[in-house]
Amino acid sequence: MFYEPGKTDHNLPHDPFKACVIPRPIGWISTVNPDAANGNSTNGASIGAANLAPYSQFNNLTFDPPYVMFSSNQSPLRVQKDTVRNVEATGVFCWQLATYALREAVNISAEQVPYGVDEFERAGLEKEYSKVLATPVPMVKASPVRFECEYYTTIRLPGNPPMGSADVVIGKVVGIHIDEAVLTEDGKIDVSKTEPIARCGYYDYAVVRETFEMMIPGSNKDTIYGMEGSVRKHKAAREKEAAERMGVSSQDGQGPP
Repeated sequence: MFYEPGKTDHNLPHDPFKACVIPRPIGWISTVNPDAANGNSTNGASIGAANLAPYSQFNNLTFDPPYVMFSSNQSPLRVQKDTVRNVEATGVFCWQLATYALREAVNISAEQVPYGVDEFERAGLEKEYSKVLATPVPMVKASPVRFECEYYTTIRLPGNPPMGSADVVIGKVVGIHIDEAVLTEDGKIDVSKTEPIARCGYYDYAVVRETFEMMIPGSNKDTIYGMEGSVRKHKAAREKEAAERMGVSSQDGQGPP
């Protein structure tokens, strides 16, 4: 079969597009509403009403430094989602790993409720606040992996109403929390312990409980460092290359003695 989205019909009972790009990691994003400060403070900064919502268009973009993105469609009323409003106003947000154990809370936090409603409270989730963000943001304490992020930019993708237009929000990861209980003896995150859930097509989700390993044939160090996402090895290789260039320049009489 072949069809042109928006031009020709796929003639299937359900639209297949989202079911083709799977599984998609879930951006379980927490933010604060800057206009609803409740008078409490953490590290001397005021805390606003909390917001928590899952986004199925989410991923990392690069690792040195690490950036992540999530895409948020407009609401049925053709306005930005609460998460995007909060991120752009405060310049910060957090991400937490959506796990099988927390799947019901993820689903509850997906419900559209009035602006300012605390989804942590609705889902019965305990909060733990960020450590390094200028404005403290609550995180899901029970999630084994959490990122603290600084807002970088928003890209608006035009689309058809009522929910077609999307805000692609990009943030820089400045703090990473990992529960040591989910690490293996050799220091890797064990997916059999975290059991992350991912979005599939239609109303389906997947849970990751096992993995397999493959190495790209002929992989060089740069490729390996990229696959690992190793900032430490990447930095060492970069510094070594710079030192070797300086050595060559010095020998050629072009650099410092």
